[in-house]
Amino acid sequence: MSTILHITASIRDGDSVSRSLGGKLVGGLAAKQGASVVTRDLSQNDLPFIDAERFAANLAPYADRSPEQHELAKVADELIEELKAADTLVFSVPIYNFSVPATVKAWADLVARAGTTFQYTANGPEGLLTGKKAYITAASGGTPVGSAMDFMTPWLTFFLGFLGIKDVEIVAADGIMGEGGEEKIAEAHQQVEQLAA
Repeated sequence: MSTILHITASIRDGDSVSRSLGGKLVGGLAAKQGASVVTRDLSQNDLPFIDAERFAANLAPYADRSPEQHELAKVADELIEELKAADTLVFSVPIYNFSVPATVKAWADLVARAGTTFQYTANGPEGLLTGKKAYITAASGGTPVGSAMDFMTPWLTFFLGFLGIKDVEIVAADGIMGEGGEEKIAEAHQQVEQLAA
């Protein structure tokens, strides 16, 4: 059975457009693929930010970790296992102040582990999480996705590619606080329906 990892980040819960789009996409893909779904809600603010001790623990080989390092690396280990086990990833992410929410950056800092999710080679870094498909359901109040103001979708797409996940599709409901916002949301939902069909 395949697994879908759904990562959400909006603080708006039921009013979130990115969550609504992502939920519809995940539901459709799960039904089509017969997949199980694992959800990671980053808006719970339960992920730690990286500091020097946690960084060292995350890089230490498992067998060489001290008890303290095992405890510090536990969260990253869990996030990495979720990521490795998933065949399909759906990121439901809003644009906050032109970029990703801080919780998404905290997640990225924890799962980017040299020797585990990527490796350094003579030709530069190489992602180790190949063969996965990713979708980003993005929403913004005023930032047009793909514009010079949008630092969220290019950063997240690049980061996923850095880990070896290069097959990424974006569904955007952007500029929804302006004129025609409802129409833009409806168009994004139609795009999701087509992807999940």
